[in-house]
Amino acid sequence: MSESILEDIFVKRSQQKKKTSPLNYKERLFILTQNKISYYDYDPEKGKKKGLKGTVDVEKIKCVANVLPEVNAPAERQYPFQIIYDEGPLYVFAKTEEVRKQWLHKLKHVVRFNKDLIQKYHPCFWVDGTWLCCQQEVKQALGCRVLEVQNGAFSNKGSRRKSRKPLPPTPEEEASRPPQPPPRQAEAAPGMTAIAEYDYTPVTDQDLALHKGEEYTILEMVDTNWWRASDRNGMEGYIPSNYVVMAGNGLETFDWYCKNMSRSQAENLLRTENKDGGFLVRESSKAGKYTVSLFTKGGGDAAGSCRHYNICLTPQGQFYLAEKHNFSSIPELITYHQHNAAGMVSRLKYTVSNQDRNAPSTAGLGYGVWEIDPRHLTFIRELGNGQFGVVKYGKWQGQHDVAIKMIKEGSMSEDDFIEEAKVMMKLRHENLVQLYGVCTKQRPIYIVTEFLSNGCLLNYLREEVANPPPILLLEMCKDVSEGMAYLESQQYLHRDLAARNCLVDGNGSVKVTDFGLSRYVLDDEYTSSAGSKFPVRWSPPEVLLYCRFSSKSDIWAFGVLMWEVYTLGRMPYERLNNTDIVNKVSSGLRLYRPQLAKEAIYSIMLDCWHDKPEERPTFQDLAVTIQDLLYELQ
Repeated sequence: MSESILEDIFVKRSQQKKKTSPLNYKERLFILTQNKISYYDYDPEKGKKKGLKGTVDVEKIKCVANVLPEVNAPAERQYPFQIIYDEGPLYVFAKTEEVRKQWLHKLKHVVRFNKDLIQKYHPCFWVDGTWLCCQQEVKQALGCRVLEVQNGAFSNKGSRRKSRKPLPPTPEEEASRPPQPPPRQAEAAPGMTAIAEYDYTPVTDQDLALHKGEEYTILEMVDTNWWRASDRNGMEGYIPSNYVVMAGNGLETFDWYCKNMSRSQAENLLRTENKDGGFLVRESSKAGKYTVSLFTKGGGDAAGSCRHYNICLTPQGQFYLAEKHNFSSIPELITYHQHNAAGMVSRLKYTVSNQDRNAPSTAGLGYGVWEIDPRHLTFIRELGNGQFGVVKYGKWQGQHDVAIKMIKEGSMSEDDFIEEAKVMMKLRHENLVQLYGVCTKQRPIYIVTEFLSNGCLLNYLREEVANPPPILLLEMCKDVSEGMAYLESQQYLHRDLAARNCLVDGNGSVKVTDFGLSRYVLDDEYTSSAGSKFPVRWSPPEVLLYCRFSSKSDIWAFGVLMWEVYTLGRMPYERLNNTDIVNKVSSGLRLYRPQLAKEAIYSIMLDCWHDKPEERPTFQDLAVTIQDLLYELQ
């Protein structure tokens, strides 16, 4: 049996599962464990629990929140709170405000990773078939007040803490925290069928060709990035795991589904198509949620506008856009709304697809390939001159776009880096610039990476972004936070995170580059905090004073990067020299709030700039917070 986290005697209100059910209030002994809330009949004279009266599975809880007390409520019912789950709200009355706070705090931590947490709630009671707060007469009606979600935990607006950082977990909470969701390949298993999302041309004799839309049998998950598979003719070989999706996963086979697409990218694609009723379905910024993006020229708007509709779930697990039209699957919902507007500005008339988009990068240019023959590289044009030397755009084997860093001799600890490169190649995330391989058998050595057509984020902000909508800048920060959260999960430090070390692809997605390379720099001006090339403007006090790098120093740099994004590429502390920055930042100086950043955005930056490293959030915390803000903007 699970160990008890909290135990208290509360007054429980009957749940009124029928409109005609009379209300009653009874004392119950409530016990919270990691998996359940159980309540028991209680003998106050003997101080013992009696029969079990009911349970609520923690994983089914969708919200916990305060409730406004009833008018003229008796003393024992002054501190109510609610636990919302599949069967509706469970109303409980604590004896004191302190006890209520304690239970809410514990409950919010226990449920913070639940899949179906809701965004709105009812602040008043459900009584005799009516919500007292909004007078709605449907018990499952959407709440009338927005919950503020902070890093996966709930808080009621109006009682907001100054910091968005969550309260630190207790040791027992940390120990019970569920593991991170497994990567996509964990959904597969040998013998399962996968469908190719992209064509793949074999690079080595070990590889297997993929043809978009065809089925393949998974034989072995060799590692995160490469699987061994067979085609329908029995040919076997290695395939990139991010080029296939498991059969039966649902949406990937539909032309209207655009998996990794942000709101602003969706709007750009819909406006480019310029068709009234053009639509697509994309992943929402909220994990596990989906959004229909629709382009309309209705209402006399010749230029057209984009609308975004979140696909909702009923308590019974059905999908809907309009509450009266529920469906057992998203494809069924889309089919219905292709013929009926049903509350939207238009029916879904034209599928807008990005199915012909470029294939994602692979971890290496073939299974087991990390040493690249320089004779297979064609140099086309220079992209810039970085810390290690010239960077050029080129082709590998005449067809694959690549960026090639030509490492000038004496700038890098080459032998150490070459060993590290084998590990770095296995790091793969959609918001990291992929390392394809190295050329080490001649000098200078080359580092071959993914090529991103829009170049450096810093230049992109300064030259390409004008009058940006708030959501565009926040999406940029989200991309970086998710790439860094992945590095954090791999115990990898960047050490030089800044807008200049991020790149922008053709769709406007941002990817982090040059992670970990600063460890191999041999330039004293760069590696010493006294050197003029040291990234002083992006460094926290513990790095400036003691050269103590950690994941928390990367967090500080991320806050400065956010500031760069929201100032469209201004220089941090632009009027101060390095010596002044060291003195003043160590004494508490912080960057000002950019004009484009609202208080909620600036508070994230300030959280990154706490003096004490342990008080700064993690990248996982930041990614969740930014996702929540994006969800509110949708």
